Amino acid sequence: MQDENIYNQKVAKNIRILRKNHKYSQEYLAELIDRTREHINRLESGKESIGFTTFIKLAQVFGISLDELAGFDKNKI
Repeated sequence: MQDENIYNQKVAKNIRILRKNHKYSQEYLAELIDRTREHINRLESGKESIGFTTFIKLAQVFGISLDELAGFDKNKI
């Protein structure tokens, strides 16, 4: 459970940073991935785990890999 919480917080932080870097509002990002603004808010606050479909859609919107969205550091292998 501890690992899942750490993962959720890392992904939440990445989503928030990417959204702000792209100058997207939560509402606009929600429209792009066919979700609600509230859903984006819960993801960014770490209150909700990200589903696989949403994970893929976000990576596509931001033009990054799933590894990058997850915060995976290939240098730590």
